[in-house]
Amino acid sequence: MSTEGASFPMPRINDPAPEFEAKSTHGLIRLSDYKGKWVMLFSHPADFTPVCSTEFMAFAQRYPEFQALNVQPIGVSIDSVFSHIAWARSMEETGGAKIPFPILADLDMKVAQKFGMIHPGASDTAPVRAVFFIDPKQVIRAILYYPQSTGRSVDELLRVFEALQATDAHGVSTPADWKRGGNVVLPPPQTQADADKRVADKSLNVRQWYLAEKKLEK
Repeated sequence: MSTEGASFPMPRINDPAPEFEAKSTHGLIRLSDYKGKWVMLFSHPADFTPVCSTEFMAFAQRYPEFQALNVQPIGVSIDSVFSHIAWARSMEETGGAKIPFPILADLDMKVAQKFGMIHPGASDTAPVRAVFFIDPKQVIRAILYYPQSTGRSVDELLRVFEALQATDAHGVSTPADWKRGGNVVLPPPQTQADADKRVADKSLNVRQWYLAEKKLEK
């Protein structure tokens, strides 16, 4: 079915991630190929641009950390596969790290349109720096947008995946500036009795009846 001229709603947190099939530097891939893994789908405005190059070289250097979290990065822009290959080789020469993840060639902008990566206020054709955090069930769990002029923080992207995985595994939330190993936040009590019990629990760091923290067991 052709998507030419079609409009897609902007994906939201907890929506199913739109399926796609596209050519890439690793051959033809589908999002559904990665069920069971976390996926970081991220767009960049164009190949052979300075900020994008620093990002991809940083992602390549930190790739083992994404692997350790069962995260598959997938890059996407409207450039061709040949452009992606040439750019990846150039970055390997410049940064000393081979680009180990696929880069989608989205020449018809179908992926960019499905994921709402084209923001006319920034550009009618080039995608903004969007990041979609997709869980193993292919549900969008978080979304970040950056302007074309601002490079992304690898530390923050890894931190979001760590926080989402901690939330799923332990039924907790993570506070501001949380990092792995730090205290997590418990859900607020739902009754007066639960609030009294929470305040009396000496195993927790109770700052207020509605704000209690604890360490995760290793």
